[in-house]
Amino acid sequence: MNTVVSRFRLPETTWTNLRNWRPEISTEALILLTSTFFALACNTLFWRSAMATSPGDALFAISLFALLMSAHALLLGLLVWRWNAKVLLTTLFFTTAFAVHYMDSYNVYLDADMLRNVLATDRKESSELMTSALILPLLGYGVLPTLLLWRSRIRKRSRGRALLWRVLLLLGVVAVGGAGAMASFQNVSALMRNHREVRYLATPVNYLVALKQNLASSSPIRKQPKLPIGTDAKATPRAPTSKPRLLVLVVGETVRAQNWGLNGYARQTTPELAQTGAINFPDMHACGTSTEVSLPCMFSPFGRHNYDEDSIRSHQSLLHVLENAGISTLWRDNQSGCKGVCDGLPIERLGDATQPGLCADGRCMDEILINDLATQVRAKPGDRVVVLHQLGNHGPSYYERYPEQFRQFAPTCDTPDLGKCDREQIVNSYDNAIRYTDHFLSRTIAALRGMEDYDTAMIYLSDHGESLGEKGLYLHGMPYAIAPEEQTRVPMLMWFSPGFATDRGLDLQCLRQRAGQHADHDNLFPSVLGLMQVRTSVYDRSRDLFAGCDSPGTPT
Repeated sequence: MNTVVSRFRLPETTWTNLRNWRPEISTEALILLTSTFFALACNTLFWRSAMATSPGDALFAISLFALLMSAHALLLGLLVWRWNAKVLLTTLFFTTAFAVHYMDSYNVYLDADMLRNVLATDRKESSELMTSALILPLLGYGVLPTLLLWRSRIRKRSRGRALLWRVLLLLGVVAVGGAGAMASFQNVSALMRNHREVRYLATPVNYLVALKQNLASSSPIRKQPKLPIGTDAKATPRAPTSKPRLLVLVVGETVRAQNWGLNGYARQTTPELAQTGAINFPDMHACGTSTEVSLPCMFSPFGRHNYDEDSIRSHQSLLHVLENAGISTLWRDNQSGCKGVCDGLPIERLGDATQPGLCADGRCMDEILINDLATQVRAKPGDRVVVLHQLGNHGPSYYERYPEQFRQFAPTCDTPDLGKCDREQIVNSYDNAIRYTDHFLSRTIAALRGMEDYDTAMIYLSDHGESLGEKGLYLHGMPYAIAPEEQTRVPMLMWFSPGFATDRGLDLQCLRQRAGQHADHDNLFPSVLGLMQVRTSVYDRSRDLFAGCDSPGTPT
């Protein structure tokens, strides 16, 4: 036995040589090797997407490699120096390992908006994404190159020689990149012109550029107070005998229109809402493909039609305009916050509640949002607008978004690692979560019916949709210009108590007819102001869904 084992044992001198192996390498050579590693090993999705435009073209592939390697070498040539090389590259290796895993698993495009989503992800959301599927990417893209890096010795040079070599490196990679582009100019230019989104797949240059954009645009805005809007807002006077109005805005999470039962989906995922008489809007479109983008946008007067991220994030929201008009607001959150929409205004964070039957393991079912709702509303007199921010269908753990009794469609995907489930299981879990949202909204309507001291209404609107495997895409957050309809079409519905409709003078039949028309998130801001009869210079009647559906004689 010992003889057999000894045959497979390396000689002692070999082990000694391996232990003493400390190759010397220049910083420039290290940059070139790292750039080649990134280009060849860390860009599977890039290569698959780019080569699909010219399949089998070897010259095109060589051109793309030259461009991709040169782009990374140019960037690293500006960032990596002898004194920071090991720490910076180690960070890049492990960050890239995470990026490659999620991009390959869900076909994620890493642009500035997607990176902002990542940076805004809270502990609960990120923990759901930490699955065993991460182990191999971390070993291959993170641990192995890091071990090789730290075993190497980086050659010392005088400052003058180091600068000269760096200039030569930068000139060289620019020349290689230019030659690569010219070698297959027609195909490369067609790719850049017709499939510009491919640049968001080039890793790690994609997230480094996105990080720069976020640091350049977001940080100064977040440090400054929100600029006021609608300071001239005034509520239209009503009869002294009128009941106060209560509007509940339910902001849904990750529900797409295609699986919404009221929109004609093959499955009835909204059976309870179908019995409420609510008005459904089947052709509603989101402002963005992520909460981080859509939420500020839908509560802003700028919206998608006049989209300016800096203006949206630097100004106050619809809720501030309502407060200016004397209408008290309250944000109740079962998600990751209001994304600046409710800054300086009352907010209740219910995601960490411990309500028995609704909360467990640091998460709560959405019904926590209507727990004690009436008491919170009555805490302030007068008209109220309350926002309920759902956890909804937030992925990938769809199976955790509904109680067991709503597991109507089976088999389900009972893991956050969607790669372990087939598409039927994923869709079943997703639809079960919508079925629970249907129940939650129906219970909200029932609670509003019971508040007889108020005229009540509810508007439900999802923030964005979700991809469930169509074209190989999962989750959400695609760049808006190329986002599939599954991520941009969302459900919306409205419900009004008889007292609210009568006092407001709403022609519900007119509204039902209008509901079949195209609508989008930009309609929310003016529609809420119109519904609550708030007069202000930031009101846009042309986008108010209620404008023209008032009974004759109703003040506006």
